[in-house]
Amino acid sequence: MQSLCVKSFVGVGSDWVNCMRKRSGIGVVACGSSKGGRDPNPVSVPTSSFVSRTQTYALLKHQMEVAAKSEDYKEAARIRDSLKLFEDEEPVLRLTRLLNEAVADQRFQDAARYRDELNKIAPHSLLKCSSEATTLGIKVQVRSVYIESRSQPSKGLYFFAYRIRITNNSDQPVQLLKRHWIITDANGKTENVRGIGVVGEQPTILPGTSFEYSSACPLSTPSGRMVRQFYLEMLFPCSFIKLDVVALSVDNQWRFRPQDNQW
Repeated sequence: MQSLCVKSFVGVGSDWVNCMRKRSGIGVVACGSSKGGRDPNPVSVPTSSFVSRTQTYALLKHQMEVAAKSEDYKEAARIRDSLKLFEDEEPVLRLTRLLNEAVADQRFQDAARYRDELNKIAPHSLLKCSSEATTLGIKVQVRSVYIESRSQPSKGLYFFAYRIRITNNSDQPVQLLKRHWIITDANGKTENVRGIGVVGEQPTILPGTSFEYSSACPLSTPSGRMVRQFYLEMLFPCSFIKLDVVALSVDNQWRFRPQDNQW
């Protein structure tokens, strides 16, 4: 299952010295359960210190779908049984699956019961994945989705698409000048990517208008952190603004809620 989880955090400081620029950062975080554990089934999975139960579960589901599509029903049944054993050890995964199935079948009374059970054992697991934050009149809204058709968990490829809308509710125009990605995967590998503007543009956003764009984010692990910083120029008092906004996950369509602006 796919998920997007979002948090919003705004910090404003007074030590920004370039009075004609505002720096805005958007953090994109890919989340997966870091709980370790031995693979409870004989299905082949990647072997590394990172392989988490969440990654194993996602890979098993992918392998079952591949087996079913190729009409290898014996293999699909074997993987299905492995998934059931896995869910017996991870009640959050089992309840999440049951909740999604109940909603899809319009069994809303059952869905409410599964939701209540999830709230008891994992009270932070039911945050839907979307968010917005406003600082100094600039509102940022983010939504993301896991693209299963372009992902290959067996090869360590997890592909996400996201859409960002920046709305200028201030009384002055702003221009997005450049961006900076800081990408850290679950193995601790960090990559810095810098560029001019976004999607080939340096848009000027007038008061009362919005700029919206879509892009994609390939990850080598289902868990990691991607921090995006936007550099905007505006006629505004000196300010430093940081917005940590998006989380991405492949384990289910709900994700852990941040506590006190911490992941």
